[in-house]
Amino acid sequence: MGRIRRVLAGRVGIGLLLGGLVAAAVGAVWFQPWKLWVNETVREAAPVAREQGARTLATGEFIGHEHATSGTVRILELPDGRRTLRLENLDTSNGPDLRVLITDAPVRQGRAGWFVFDDGAHTELGRLKGNKGDQNYTLPAELDLDAYRSVSIWCDRFDVSFGAAALTRAL
Repeated sequence: MGRIRRVLAGRVGIGLLLGGLVAAAVGAVWFQPWKLWVNETVREAAPVAREQGARTLATGEFIGHEHATSGTVRILELPDGRRTLRLENLDTSNGPDLRVLITDAPVRQGRAGWFVFDDGAHTELGRLKGNKGDQNYTLPAELDLDAYRSVSIWCDRFDVSFGAAALTRAL
């Protein structure tokens, strides 16, 4: 026991302690575990009310993947031709480096759906503004909606879907 104390009190022990502290700090920055207890709520108004001429092009309901996720997605066409992807009543976990992707991947339940959304065609619409609430994302004018069939809340840091919604075209 005395020998172990001498080693831990010496240079080796100090080196191990410093190495452990550096590893813990790097791990904390990488994983950002405090985000599990911090919610960011966004309450953006719809870009244009339906009665003002906005047309719904597609809708979908979120399912959870890596994290429990719920809410709806709507793709709106505004009177001037611009299109917006709108998340409504979103409720998911917060996390590091979350993005909103529109993709060509099918939405699958369980682990089979966790990793597929960046494999094929996908367009990143930006960082997730908040893990709760209502928010709008402008769709690029050149985006061909016929090529995309889902939306994912994507964790770019760990390449995993927090949740996704299959898009159903409106008639």
